[in-house]
Amino acid sequence: MAIASKYNAKQVEEKWYQYWMENRYFHSEVDEREPYTIVIPPPNVTGVLHMGHMLNNTIQDVLVRRARLKGFNACWVPGTDHASIATEAKVVAKLKAEGIDKNSLSREEFLQHAWDWTHKHGGIILEQLKKLGASCDWDRTKFTMDEKMSASVIKVFVDLYEKGLIYRGYRMVNWDPEAKTTLSDEEVIYQEKQGNLYFLNYKIVGSDEVVTIATTRPETILGDTAICINPHDERFKHLKGKKAIVPVGNREIPVIEDEYVDMEFGTGCLKVTPAHDENDKMLGDKHNLEVIDILNDDASLNEYGLHYKGMDRFKVRKEIIIELEELGVLVNTEEHTNKVGTSERTGAVIEPKLSDQWFLKMKEMAKPALDAVVDKDINLVPDKFLNTYKHWMENVRDWNISRQLWWGHQIPAWYFGTGKEDFVVAENAETALEKAKKKSGNRNLQAADLSRDKDALDTWFSSWLWPMSVFNGILEPENPEIEYYYPTNDLVTAPEILFFWVARMIMAGYEYRGEKPFKNVYLTGIVRDKQRRKMSKSLGNSPDPLGLIEQYGADGVRVGMLLSSPAGNDLMFEEELCKQGSAFSNKIWNAFRLVKGWEVSEEKEQEETSRIAIDWYTAKFRKSLTEIEDHFSKFRISDALMTTYKLVWDDYCSWFLEMVKPAYGEPIDAKTYKAVISILEDNLKILHPFMPFVSEEIWQEITSRTPEEALIVAKWPELKDFDQNIIEEFAVASEVIAGIRKIRKEKNISFKNTIDFMVLNNEKTSEVFDPVIRKMGNIAQFQTVEKQVEGALSFRVRSNEYYIPITGAVDVEAEINKMEEELEYTRGFLKTVDKKLSNERFVNNAPEKVVAVEKAKKADAEAKIEALEASLKNLK
Repeated sequence: MAIASKYNAKQVEEKWYQYWMENRYFHSEVDEREPYTIVIPPPNVTGVLHMGHMLNNTIQDVLVRRARLKGFNACWVPGTDHASIATEAKVVAKLKAEGIDKNSLSREEFLQHAWDWTHKHGGIILEQLKKLGASCDWDRTKFTMDEKMSASVIKVFVDLYEKGLIYRGYRMVNWDPEAKTTLSDEEVIYQEKQGNLYFLNYKIVGSDEVVTIATTRPETILGDTAICINPHDERFKHLKGKKAIVPVGNREIPVIEDEYVDMEFGTGCLKVTPAHDENDKMLGDKHNLEVIDILNDDASLNEYGLHYKGMDRFKVRKEIIIELEELGVLVNTEEHTNKVGTSERTGAVIEPKLSDQWFLKMKEMAKPALDAVVDKDINLVPDKFLNTYKHWMENVRDWNISRQLWWGHQIPAWYFGTGKEDFVVAENAETALEKAKKKSGNRNLQAADLSRDKDALDTWFSSWLWPMSVFNGILEPENPEIEYYYPTNDLVTAPEILFFWVARMIMAGYEYRGEKPFKNVYLTGIVRDKQRRKMSKSLGNSPDPLGLIEQYGADGVRVGMLLSSPAGNDLMFEEELCKQGSAFSNKIWNAFRLVKGWEVSEEKEQEETSRIAIDWYTAKFRKSLTEIEDHFSKFRISDALMTTYKLVWDDYCSWFLEMVKPAYGEPIDAKTYKAVISILEDNLKILHPFMPFVSEEIWQEITSRTPEEALIVAKWPELKDFDQNIIEEFAVASEVIAGIRKIRKEKNISFKNTIDFMVLNNEKTSEVFDPVIRKMGNIAQFQTVEKQVEGALSFRVRSNEYYIPITGAVDVEAEINKMEEELEYTRGFLKTVDKKLSNERFVNNAPEKVVAVEKAKKADAEAKIEALEASLKNLK
């Protein structure tokens, strides 16, 4: 069958992905081989493929495909996360569009809508990953709310509660008024925002005196329950024991003393609002202050907001300032930049809120997880993230694990009375009833007397079990799969979830398996545009990944993404990179077509140039493979690709094939052809992890293969010793050939015409590659001379001088005139540069880089003048 003249990426990708799936190459079962395991960072069930997913999953696929070729039992577990906040928001929005209010539904009715939405949209992103070539074990696909996954979450909650690590507490939490749920500290993003600092006067009861306080949130004065001064502040000692009047509300509040107040900051007086600030809450607890919560769950003001009841907090801020000004209370307003907490999911400004929530104690669990990373039992790549990880783990706070949502894992706690401790934690309702009877002492309790906690668990509380739960390691801790596949090998993820997910998985791993969940954590960079902005839908600066695949092919996009993505550093994405990747696919394809187009002769003797070329490329391949393996061991995936790219594009396509190519109309000898095919097959093996489709297509086109002989399950080349000398000798020979080609091009000497060639071998360069130089330079006579040759064009490689006699080939007089003109121009240019460099003012004041550029110009001009003078001397 004839080989297609043009590589058709779309056709090839569909064909081979289906072939791989049909032959179940991606599937893994426990066997005698050493496992190589990766668990996918489960994308949100609400998600569609974006550029970050493309980068992350391409890297994972490269690692998995390489492991498969190296003989490991490669297992890449895919799946999706139920994403409580994001999914519930999507479902609520859908219901609203249909005229249905979530609050009009029962929990069961709402969950049915959520499951319907999930079944319809949940698999989209995984199907899109297949377009990228992801070789996941799709038979193992998991969802964080699958039956066994959910049972694992509930079992862990109960276990941690019984160990005293989970508790229920009334504490200050981060409240997202848009999602109407609490968030953990890690889900709050602090952004610098421009605002105002308002200076307000509070009257002192029984006098004409006032104290001035400063606040960025004037609406919260309605929740003030004290004014605090430092006991050592002489300015305010006389206020001890007195009371102040809250503006607008006209409530009397005590003036308290506490060393917490910084006398140098602001006015030295602090308003205390225990319900709306964590530090104020600590002061409130210490001094037994009243707690007045002025906000509803949606951040509108409640009845404590007086005449502002029902208004949004930010609208109140504008209006209360006007009222305070009218009352003569507002003294001054200053512009002020402060850090404002926003929700990682909704972007809403977070409100501190006092609430009964469930918490997980983290200090105890953090220690083994910290030690594992500090002691390098788990490697962070790049290790620049180690200090950040260490700081977070050493200062870890208890994790608020409850969320005021319906979609997710419902907290397994049941209440049977009105007392603070009238609840039990159990894996199911039946067990809960028995525990409640025992705890209450009431053997007559019925199931109807118990009510289950309405809240759901934080999404991360399920995904922190992911490396274990995907192998059922929580429910069955000693099953064959968890014991074989765990710990996993490499985790590829983004730095921004180092604490959300990675650190917590490490904690869970040591808590439930007594060992790390993975050996290496490869932290990718963020995909950004040319302006260094993070790619996002809202900015409209992110290309459609599937559109890129449609245009450039999956291999082209994979190469484009990886060419510029060093570990931990952000990727400045340009579509041109995908174009470059696509061009590489075409280059490989055309090189293969060239080889398959040669006629092969069994009788023809192998040419010396072919033998030399094979020896050289074999050495070059082995050296490159050593470099590639080193890059992979250090997770320098981009460098591994670049080494492969240069080897195939430059050394194989541009040099090796030219060296062995038979003369026009002649066949190639069978021995050389066999070696060329063998070399091509090795190239395809190291290309396959990066470019699975084009490599498999060529592999299968080379000869008829059985499914057992497919490239995806071939054997990775072995590391072997290589001849460094022949590599260095070719480096010189390639410069010589390039010099010949340059002269031919510049002097319009046809590449079809033979030329004579001479060398003054000052370097005592090896003659091993002389036959190659003869062939690729189309040289009739190749001589070694003892002195400079007159009347010849020349060039230099290192200290060797090479000559091409020009008699009859070019117009000598015209060439001399041309060189003299160029020499005159270059001397003038050098004079200008010398003048600039002799100016002390310029040299002393110009940036170092600018001076270095001028010095480089000087050196280049001097070298050019020397070469032109030598050439002119030869011609005259």
